[in-house]
Amino acid sequence: MPNPRNKHSKQRTRTRRAHDRAAMPTIAKCQATGESHVFHHAYRDDEGNLRYKGKILVKTKESQE
Repeated sequence: MPNPRNKHSKQRTRTRRAHDRAAMPTIAKCQATGESHVFHHAYRDDEGNLRYKGKILVKTKESQE
C-alpha cells in the first residue's frame, strides 16, 4: 500500500476541501397556493393540508369535516 512521501500541510488540505460543501436546496413556488417549498418534497399549506405537486395528499382533520 503506497504512503505519501511528504506530509501535506493543513493549508493544502483545507484548500482542497474548500469546495466540498453542501449545495443550497432549490426553492420552488407552488402554482396552486403560492407557497415556497423544496423541489420534490411534500409541504404543508396554510390550512395544514399536506400537498405535493399542487395536489392534496393528506387533509387535516378540521378540513375533512
